[in-house]
Order: sequence, then structure tokens, then C-alpha cells
Amino acid sequence: MPTYSQHKTPTKQNGLLKRKSIGLRGNVALTSMLKNIFKPASVVLILGLSLSLYVNFYVPPTWVEQKSTFQVTENEKGEKFYVQGDKKKIINNAIPYAESLLNQKSLNALKATPELKEQWVVESIVIEEESLSRYSLLEAKFHFGIWSLLPAFLAISLCLITKEPLTALFCGILSASLMLGRFDITNDVLIPNMATTGSAGVILLYLWLLGGLMGVWSKTGAAQAFANYMTKHFVRGPRSAKLVAWSLGVLFFQGGTVSTVLVGTAVKSVADKENVSHEELSYIVDSTAAPIAIVIAFNAWPAYIQALIFVPGVTFLSTETERMQFFFSSIPYSFYSIIAVIGTLLLSLNITRFSGKGIKEAQKRAQEQGLLDAIGSKPLISKEFHTSSVPSGYKPNVLEFIVPLSLLILVAISTYLYMGTPQVHWAFSAALILSALIALLKGMHLSNLIEGFGDGLKGVVVASILIILAITIGTLNKEIGGGLYLIEMLGSFLPFWILPVSLQVLTMIIAFSTGSSWGTYAVSFPLAMPLAWAVCQSNSIAHPELFMTICFTAVLNGSIFGDQCSPISDTTILSATATGCDLMDHVKTQFIPAIFAATLAGALWTIIALFFV
Repeated sequence: MPTYSQHKTPTKQNGLLKRKSIGLRGNVALTSMLKNIFKPASVVLILGLSLSLYVNFYVPPTWVEQKSTFQVTENEKGEKFYVQGDKKKIINNAIPYAESLLNQKSLNALKATPELKEQWVVESIVIEEESLSRYSLLEAKFHFGIWSLLPAFLAISLCLITKEPLTALFCGILSASLMLGRFDITNDVLIPNMATTGSAGVILLYLWLLGGLMGVWSKTGAAQAFANYMTKHFVRGPRSAKLVAWSLGVLFFQGGTVSTVLVGTAVKSVADKENVSHEELSYIVDSTAAPIAIVIAFNAWPAYIQALIFVPGVTFLSTETERMQFFFSSIPYSFYSIIAVIGTLLLSLNITRFSGKGIKEAQKRAQEQGLLDAIGSKPLISKEFHTSSVPSGYKPNVLEFIVPLSLLILVAISTYLYMGTPQVHWAFSAALILSALIALLKGMHLSNLIEGFGDGLKGVVVASILIILAITIGTLNKEIGGGLYLIEMLGSFLPFWILPVSLQVLTMIIAFSTGSSWGTYAVSFPLAMPLAWAVCQSNSIAHPELFMTICFTAVLNGSIFGDQCSPISDTTILSATATGCDLMDHVKTQFIPAIFAATLAGALWTIIALFFV
């Protein structure tokens, strides 16, 4: 018995210990799982997707009439047409406004989805005792009230929490898809958006051409040779390197993606050699892109925007010529854009008083520690662009960078002058082909050249996916009507003097949520300009053209701010990509100087509205 007892007792104890150990491991696993579930990002994601499903099943869409009025003339065949940009567009089958199924009265009575998406209508109006016909394009748009802002809120929140823009953008797309009832995300959302001309252009330009060109320059050592040449002859330190970046940003005043890619590509190697932090460089590149396109507006922007601001009865907006004149006369009042360009110039001169704590710390880190990125950051350009891979025996020459870059600029500018639009794809294709030919003629093996091209593609593949996802979520956000809801909430009950800054704030929110300034213009201008004119008339404003000008520039510049600061904007992503910066580091450090410029601009518009109109 004693032996038996001594044998069984340890076995029981071992079993108890094993069960306790298993129980403890199970508790640890359960605790770990619960911690992951209740992390802020997980809570935001689960709540956001749950609310998206709630909207789909329980929140009916509110249908809204969106009316865009155009200046319509008649050609020799008797056809009615309007001009948009440099194209004449024929109007067919315009019906009386009251008979349209898309006017607001008809939409209010609607209990299902409208059969028509758009319809041309005509109205009779009296201006200075003369009866005229007004032609407008009616579109049936919808929104889900404040719920329409949910996908953008989810994407931006996850970007800020996780610093993983790829995941955040996809979650925003998923949220919008659930709200619209498109549960087959691949076939109903991703493939249709990726199959568009815009997405194909992004893949061609930013993956094949931009990535390939940067990869070839890395393989030939052209970018490094250019950096060495500039350092020897022009650049004397971080300040002069940043001044080169700022000067090129002003020179490439086409704006948007064109400017960010050209400037970032040209100056990165020089700035890196002089220890300019990537946060500083990406801010300079981004903040001299769209803002300079408004200040030096000899580009595609005026032609696009003028078509959106026709208001019947407003003499200084009655013809395309007068609307173009109105645009250019408004430039001195584009306070945000002017201040933003001046702010980047001050930073280039190492004056950081208005740059914010983030940029100051980045500048100090780069100069004292030689760290171009913050510890733990995830730059959008891969290591292929940071290491020299020039084949042995191949001697780089600065002309291998200067000549293709000059051809790139020449093609972009000449096509703009002759065609009205810079053909950026042609420009990058010409530069890439010329760079490859020079390398081959200098004796580089084709296998080495193809290797460099492949490294270039790998270097920008993540950024290309980000841009496509940004385009997709922008399209979905526009479809669910967040911008329409915000404009509708404004109404006409505000005091006239607060209208400009209200339009500024609204367009800042819309562009930040959609990642698109031009998309914001398409939503905002057809609503904002008639509203501003109605406020002029109801308040008997003494200088209506000045009031309309500051309302116009408030929309123009508010949209630029939102696009520039949004982590889901293609230009924001491209600025970080071209300069090798972590996307969220760029967003966070740029926001402070941008909000300072926006606040000062809003104050100036309000002062003008109070004391000068």
C-alpha cells in the first residue's frame, strides 16, 4: 500500500499541474486575443464595418437634385452646345425643368431609385426685362446624411492609428462597399475601378514609367552623379538643396501629380546627400504643387474650373472669356496658396518659426544624426533606390540625368502648349527610352539594364497600389454623397460675412475626405457660386464681384488644402513616394504649417467680407 500510494500521488499532482498549465496557457491566449480585439484600431474597424452594414439595411438614401448650369450657344446647324475646356459638347433633348423626373420635387416623391441618371432641362428666366432660356444638366445624386462621411472617417482614423495606409484605405473601401450593398468587393468594386482609364494611366505612369526611370538612374548611377555635380557647383548645404527643390516646384507650375513627380525625382538625390530630412523635402514638394498651380495659373486649371462657375444673370460670369478673366483676377485673393508657397520658401531658408514641431524635430534629427527618416518609419520607396548598384567598369556621367530630365520637361511643356494638356506619359516614356539607350551605347549589358528596371518597379509597387486604392475610395466617397451632404447642411441662413470661411471649411473637409481637389470643385462650385450670388442679392452687398471673388477663392483654396493634407490623396502619396518619406510622417508634419496658412487665409477673407464688400 505505501508503495502504491507513493506511486499514485505524484501522478495526480502531475495531472493537476498539467491541467493548471494548460489552463494558464489558455487564459494567456484568451487574454492576448481580447487585447488584440480591443485595441483601438480593432475597435474602430469593427464598429465602422458594423455601422456600414447598418446603413445599408436601415438607412434610406436621400435623393438630391444637382443642377449644373452652362452657357449654351447655337452652331450653324442649329444645335445647342456648350464649351467645356477646349471641347464643344452638343445638348440633345432638353425638356422643361418642371417636367423632369430629376427635379427636387420629383425626387422628394420618389420611393425607389430614379430610372434616369441625368437629363438636360431648360427654364425661362427674365434678366433685365429680357426673357432668356437657361439650360442645365440635372443629375440625381444621393447621400446617407452624416453616415456618408463614415468610410472617409474610418480610413483616415485607421491611417492615423496604425500608420498602415494600405490597410486603412482598403478598410475605407470595404466600408463604402458595404454601405452601397456591393458585397462582392472584388468583382463589384475593385475590378471596375482598376479597369478604368484613370487607373490604367496610374499603373502605366507611376509603376512602369516612374519606377522604371528611377531604377535605370539608380543602375547607371545618374542620380548620384547629378547629386555630386550639384553639390560641387551649386549646393553648399541643406539650405541651398531645399532652395533648389523650391525653385523647381515653382518652375513646374502645372500642379498636382505632374509637379510632385518631376520635382521629387529631380531633387531627392541632391537633398539626401545634404541630409535634408524626407519630411522637409516632401512638404516642400507637396506644398509647391497645387498651390503654385493657382498662383501661376498658366495651366489646365482655369479651363476646367471656369466651366463650373457660370451663374445666370451674373454679367462678369456670363461668357467663357469673362469667367477666365474672373479666375485670373482672383489670384491675389488666393491667400492660402500664396501663404503656402511663401511658407515653403521660408523653410528652404531654414526659417522654421511657422513650420511646426514635427518639421523642426525632423530637421534637427537629419542634421545632427544623419537620419533622413524617423526611427521605425516605413518610407514608400524601397531600399533599391538607396543603394548603389552600378555595374563594375561602368562610369556614371551627370549628363545621363540632365539630358533625359531636360527631354522630360521639354515634352511635358511643349505638349501643354500645343495640345492644352501636358502629356506626362509621353514625357516619362521619352526620358526612360533615352536613359536606356545612353546606358546601352555606353556599354552596359542589357541584363544589367533590365535588372535596374525591375528594381525600379519593385521600388514603387506599394505606392502604385496605394494610389489605385486612393482613386477607388475617392470614387466611392463621391458616389455616397458626403460632399453633397455637407453643402446641403450649409443652407442660406448664415450671415454673409461668414460665408467665405464656411465654404473654405466645408471644402477642406470634402477634399480631405475624398482626397481630390478637382472632385471637390465638381461638387462644390455649382452649388457655392449661385448661393454666394443669392447672398449678395439678399444682403444688398455694395461690391458683389469682390464678394463672389473671395467666395470663389475660398472654395478653390479650401479644396487644395484638403487634397494636400489628406492621407488618401494621390498627390500626398506621390509626394511621399518621390521623396522617399513615410506617408503618415509626411501627413502629420505637413498638417501644422498647412493649417496655419489656412487659418490666416480664412481670417483675411473674413476681414474683406466684413469691411470691404
